[in-house]
Amino acid sequence: MIAILLIGSNRGDRFSLIEKATKGVIELSCKLYSISSLYESEPWGFDAKEWFLNRAVLIETELTPEELLQRVLEIERDLGRIRDNNHAKERTYSSREIDIDIIFCDNLIIRSERLSVPHPRMHNRRFVLEPVSEIAGDYIHPELGLSVNQLLNRCDDTSGVIKLVQ
Repeated sequence: MIAILLIGSNRGDRFSLIEKATKGVIELSCKLYSISSLYESEPWGFDAKEWFLNRAVLIETELTPEELLQRVLEIERDLGRIRDNNHAKERTYSSREIDIDIIFCDNLIIRSERLSVPHPRMHNRRFVLEPVSEIAGDYIHPELGLSVNQLLNRCDDTSGVIKLVQ
């Protein structure tokens, strides 16, 4: 299965946390992976002093989407993420050490209590679309029928997103 994930951090040593999470995600890969540049973006949906660092990663894995989710949650936990179940239910946003979202899994559409793929709000968020576009701009969203590049061009989100020079 080909999966595209977004890794983000705006608390603690953001650079180190992103690197450790990226390494963990790559270890889930069987054959190929592609890593976007780092992007700095202002918090989306809440106010915070520290901006996020974000990176997209494309992997090929033999894990099922549910197994991938479980492994991603383990990586987050190992890096200090404490999930508050009330926040997940209420869809409130807050600063976090690490966040790893599954954006796409092949062309699958999954809507379960634990997993939503494609990510249901990714097409409205420039901080997701910019790094994903860098590594998979031609990838077609299986529900919307548009490429990531097309979604980025149509995105109304005016949040600040800056590609960092590396």
